[in-house]
Amino acid sequence: MSSLFQNAYYIAINFNAILYGVELVFYGMTMNALFTHRKKWTRTDKFYMWFSTALLLLITIYMSTEAVFGEEMWIVHRDTPGGSLEFLEENADVWYQTMGTTASVILNVLSDALLIYRMYVVWTSYRVIAFPCLLYVATIALGIIELYASGKPNADFFVGTAQQFGVAYYTSTISLNIIATGVICGRLMYLGRALEAARNTQGRGRGAVRYTGTLPMIVESALPYSMAGFAFLVAYGMESDISILFGAFYGMFTCISPQLIILRVVTGQAWTKDRTAESLSALEFENLGASRAAATTTVAPSEGTSTMDHKSIGSVQETV
Repeated sequence: MSSLFQNAYYIAINFNAILYGVELVFYGMTMNALFTHRKKWTRTDKFYMWFSTALLLLITIYMSTEAVFGEEMWIVHRDTPGGSLEFLEENADVWYQTMGTTASVILNVLSDALLIYRMYVVWTSYRVIAFPCLLYVATIALGIIELYASGKPNADFFVGTAQQFGVAYYTSTISLNIIATGVICGRLMYLGRALEAARNTQGRGRGAVRYTGTLPMIVESALPYSMAGFAFLVAYGMESDISILFGAFYGMFTCISPQLIILRVVTGQAWTKDRTAESLSALEFENLGASRAAATTTVAPSEGTSTMDHKSIGSVQETV
């Protein structure tokens, strides 16, 4: 590993700390919404509380192991023969680094599961999530293989067999992210236009239009999660020394993006299956109105033509 890798690692640790603070704020807001605005707890509330706590715990393990390894490399063992670069190469498979990688893989599993569920909420169709579910199972299998390959003695997450399995794993999970983002964005744009049309013509759908704006769409589709993942995958596949920096953004958004979705859910601002039904109803109503208008326009000329025909027949009869 070059000095560029160490510089990227140092910057990554700092961004981890900044984004970890952001995650703490969103987690606190989520817990505040759950404890303050709930007269009666539901199973969904309890699930999101424990899910959010699990996300926070996993991201804490991930960013802590990265920070500890940096401290060991640059401070504790800075005077070892070969310096920090030698320490990095010899201790890349240290146990707590493997623990951090394991935490990030589990974090991916949880986040991807939430994204698939949100796809179902927006589409209310099992057919839409069939392929993402298959890809999700493949991602879990590849994640286990990646953990084994990178945790073996003398293995390195960024070099060799571990890196090759890592590319396969991150290709599958980031592909799932991108598919989910695209599917959710496309659906929300479609339903948003339908609601806007219904609002303009019949005054329906006013309450749901605010759920399809630009910012809600970015949050609902976990767009930062997918974008950070794509940037990391490109750098990691090219074995670039700055891949660790993009990996930091990807790892933190693996937690922050789902937490933002949960925050919108518990505060009643997220898209729900009821709003999907409302949007589809508004769209059907709009299409029905358009069909009736088209039918009325078509019938009018027909009646005119029929009148002319009767007049023509009368003229012929009089002539005869």
